[in-house]
Amino acid sequence: MALTRPHRRTTAVRRAAQLGAAVVVGALALSACGSGAKVSSSQGSRYVTSSSGIVTASKSSRESAPELSGRTVEGKTLDVSSAYHGKILVLNVWGSWCPPCRAEAVHLAKVSKDLQAKGVQFVGINTRDPSTGPAKAFEKDFDVPYPSLYDPTGKLLLRFPAGSLNPQSIPSTIVVDRAGKIAARKSGGVDEDMLRKMIDPLIAEK
Repeated sequence: MALTRPHRRTTAVRRAAQLGAAVVVGALALSACGSGAKVSSSQGSRYVTSSSGIVTASKSSRESAPELSGRTVEGKTLDVSSAYHGKILVLNVWGSWCPPCRAEAVHLAKVSKDLQAKGVQFVGINTRDPSTGPAKAFEKDFDVPYPSLYDPTGKLLLRFPAGSLNPQSIPSTIVVDRAGKIAARKSGGVDEDMLRKMIDPLIAEK
């Protein structure tokens, strides 16, 4: 009996971890490829939502972005914090199967190229693609110039603090300031104008 108890505990821990990942993926699936999610009333005093659905946080209300690292769609190792320290980060959650992700891709690629010289780095988080093949084809089709972490089960999305401007749909775009704090989020697809409204104020910040 003594030998079976640790095994049972280990099994229980594994099942809990798997369930947690499944809950995140399931929650995102409910709002996947939608027009976006509203901020809950408990967040209303901390964040401001524009008419276009962009949610922003003042400097004093921003929470730290999580550590994001792992393999990219191309199979390379990427640690976002160390690779792009001090840059404004634009994190885009996407899937190759998602029509709004395809619609926004051209805008993300263009703004990424336009603002790279201003210290802005885009990073994708590819999720719910069962293999990297479709994601690679997506990046080639839309000439995506920036890397994407491969996160098929949503484990990286679990790292965002609860109650923060965390991703709530697929697609979602999150902008992180130079200090590593989450400054803005747009649930649902974005266009060039939305992206610049999210990023330009951070470029101007001192």
